[in-house]
Amino acid sequence: MSSVARAPGRVNLIGDHTDYTGGLVFPMAIDRDTTITFSRSSDVTLTSGNFNGEVRFSLPMRDAASVRPEWGRYVAGVAAAMLERSMPVSGFTGHVATEVPIGGGLSSSAALEVAAALAFGIEADAATIAAVCRRAEHLATDVPCGIMDQLTSVAGVKDHALLIDCHSLDVTPIRIPESLAVWVVEISTRTLDGSEYPTRVAQCATAEREVGPLRLADVHSVSAISDATIRARARHVVTENERVREFAAALQVGDAREAGRLMYASHRSLSADFETSTTTMDAAVETYSRLPGVHGVRMTGGGFGGCIVVLADDDAHVEGMRVRAADGASLDTPLS
Repeated sequence: MSSVARAPGRVNLIGDHTDYTGGLVFPMAIDRDTTITFSRSSDVTLTSGNFNGEVRFSLPMRDAASVRPEWGRYVAGVAAAMLERSMPVSGFTGHVATEVPIGGGLSSSAALEVAAALAFGIEADAATIAAVCRRAEHLATDVPCGIMDQLTSVAGVKDHALLIDCHSLDVTPIRIPESLAVWVVEISTRTLDGSEYPTRVAQCATAEREVGPLRLADVHSVSAISDATIRARARHVVTENERVREFAAALQVGDAREAGRLMYASHRSLSADFETSTTTMDAAVETYSRLPGVHGVRMTGGGFGGCIVVLADDDAHVEGMRVRAADGASLDTPLS
C-alpha cells in the first residue's frame, strides 16, 4: 500500500533576504502542494510528471550534488543531511507531483525537500525538519539559503501567515483578514542556483563583520559602513526587519493601506539597496499597483526574476493565481 507525503509551497508577503542573517520574515504556506506517493524499498527510485528523467540512488547517500537528473539532488540532499545527523533513513519507490510553479520563487525546491524528508521517515519537530531540509539544499546546490522556505512548508497554518524569527525559530501565526486576498503573478522563471544570491549572502556577512549581527543593528550603525554597496545591503536588511514588524502589526488590526505601503517600501528597498529586482519586475509592480482594490505589490522570494505578490481586497480582479494560506506538511499512511 502507498503512502503520500505532502508539502506546500510558500509565498513571502514581506521580509526577503533577512532569514540568513537571523532576521524576521512573514510568509505563508500556500494551497499548492508537492506530493510524493511512495512505497518502501531498500534504496530510492523516483519518477515525476513534472520533472524530466528518473531518479535512482542507493542509501546511504553522501554525495547529493552528483545525483542526476538535477531535481534528484534535492531529494538526495535530504538523505545526506539526515545521515549527517545520524537519523535513520528509509528508502522508497515513488512518484512526485507538484502544483507549485517551478522557478517562480514559490519554494518548489523546499516543498520537494520537505516531502522527501517525510517519505524518508523523519521524526522530529518542525524546526529540526526545516533545518535538515535547509542543509539538504546546501548539499545539493550552491545556494546558501536561509531557513524560511523549509520552515514555512513544515509549519504552515491554514488562514494564517507566519511571523518567523529566523534566529530563535519562533513561529507566530497571524490570521489574514477575510476581507483581503493574496495573489501571485509569475513574471519570469528563474533559478537561484548560479544567480547572485550567494554574493548577497557574502555581502551581508561582510557587513556583520563590521557592525555585528544585522538582526540587532539599526540604521545609524549601518550608516557608518565605509563601502557603499555593503552599506546598502545592510540598510535593506535592517529596514526590512522593521517593516516585517510593522506589517504584522498592521495585518493584526486590519490596516490594509498600511500593509500595502510597507510592501511597496520593501520592493523599493529590494530593487535599490539589495538589487535583486529586475526592470521587468519593477514595471510589473507599478502596473499592478494601479488596479482597483489593490493595496500592495512587491517582488517575492530570492529575486532575479520569479513572481510578484499582490495584497488586494477580496473582491478585486487580479490577473494571476490566487493563493490561500494552508496547513504545513503532512504524511498520509494507510492503516495496515
